[in-house]
Amino acid sequence: MTDHREPAPGLPGLLDELEWRGILHAATPGAAARLATGRPIAAYIGFDPTADSLHVGHLIPIFGLVRLQQRGGIPVPLVGGGTGMIGDPSGRSAERNLLDVPTLERNVAAIRAQLERFLDFSPGPAQAVMANNYDWLGRISLIDFLRDVGKHFTVPYMLAKDSVQQRLERGLSFTEFSYMTLQAFDFMTLYRERGVEMQMGGADQWGNITAGLELIRRTTAPGSEESPAHGISYKLLLAPSGAKFGKSESGESVWLDPARTTPYAFYQYWLNLDDRDVPTYLRWFTLWPFARIAALETTLAERPDAREAQRELAFDVTARVHGEAEARAAVAVSAALFQRDPVSDPALLARIHAATGGPVAGPEALAGMAALLAETGLAPSRGEARRLIAGGAITVNGERVTDPAAAVPAPVAGEWLEVRVGKRQRAVVRVSRG
Repeated sequence: MTDHREPAPGLPGLLDELEWRGILHAATPGAAARLATGRPIAAYIGFDPTADSLHVGHLIPIFGLVRLQQRGGIPVPLVGGGTGMIGDPSGRSAERNLLDVPTLERNVAAIRAQLERFLDFSPGPAQAVMANNYDWLGRISLIDFLRDVGKHFTVPYMLAKDSVQQRLERGLSFTEFSYMTLQAFDFMTLYRERGVEMQMGGADQWGNITAGLELIRRTTAPGSEESPAHGISYKLLLAPSGAKFGKSESGESVWLDPARTTPYAFYQYWLNLDDRDVPTYLRWFTLWPFARIAALETTLAERPDAREAQRELAFDVTARVHGEAEARAAVAVSAALFQRDPVSDPALLARIHAATGGPVAGPEALAGMAALLAETGLAPSRGEARRLIAGGAITVNGERVTDPAAAVPAPVAGEWLEVRVGKRQRAVVRVSRG
């Protein structure tokens, strides 16, 4: 980025901010002029409720709504309770599983709770408003939909969309082929009934966004060459390091639900970012001004081993998703796990065990050290456990164990064993004698 000036306050500066953060992919011709008026604008982004939690990839559109609300715009998160029964082919190589209504309702409720950590739903001029497209898709008949919506889309127009082209060779059902018209109907309904003038989304949604703009133009301003509504799209995030964003080292998604990804694991994901990715993520996933981001980038370049930028980013995002108390707990657990001295505080050991999903040692595992390591998964077998012990690789509660026949040391507070395997692997084991 060559222009480091802060963008103008309010809605007129929204596109400039997205530009200097490196996020903006495209905007419709009239978007800048509409935002420049400074009048409040309602804008929506769709969220697919195919799971009962959002993941870190959803932080990109979430922060889009946050930035809009910060500048006085009205964010409208739209959950696809209706389209979630069909699935969007954009960015997909295979058709989605179809979900039933009760499952979708549970997922929608869970997503609403997660969005409340980012958006302000309290009464006010920029109050966030949740919408569910099942409310209108669930009541429209097929005949009405074909007559009022389908007639405005030609097959060549739909086939030209990238999301369709990329799936034609692999196979695309009519169900997914129709998704574009349903999303366009969403935009038209929100525009007509709720005054939502703008749709935002990822670059892979641009075809769907423009389809909605075209439907609005044809149905509300047929004599005009431009739609009275507007669209903004964000770049697809490509990690400079080549790592796939949003996946843990084991290849699993990093979720916003603490039952799926613990706050500690969530914090560690951001803490362990490759140095090459940090400048991009500081811009995309914080609300910090350029001066603070630039200072962290300087520190990153001069003292990369300190990982100060990663620490600040990890704490900020974790606090937004899980609350400041959980973020501080994650910091404490992280510091304890990487300190040289053994942990002797039972409360901290309990916190580490919960945060890391530590193993539980039952009566069979307490028969001896080799049994403990094998039964808790800290060694693949008792034979390997004996080899590790004989080689001096095992430390329990700060004491090295070298005798394969040794008994399990006394647990801290009768419940906790801090076990180290070599220099890197470390676990807190809860002793259960029941």
